[in-house]
Amino acid sequence: MEFLLYLIMGGIIGWLAGLILGKDIPGGIIGNIIAGIVGAWIGAALFGEFGPEIWGVSIIPALIGALILVFVLSLILGAMNKRRD
Repeated sequence: MEFLLYLIMGGIIGWLAGLILGKDIPGGIIGNIIAGIVGAWIGAALFGEFGPEIWGVSIIPALIGALILVFVLSLILGAMNKRRD
């Protein structure tokens, strides 16, 4: 059950990061979940674990990490699209 809650939290974090940056995350719901989980890992590695925690995920570092991930991913995908043109 805990794993399912972690996936839901990852999806919410990834979705919020995409909304804040105004970028679509490739892969839809699965992309949001992956961005949220990887973002939580990046945020915890860079900033530690602080702030409110829901289902074992520190919200603030996870959101910051997901924002970084979505921003870098959008830069890479944008550069790849420009190369094709």
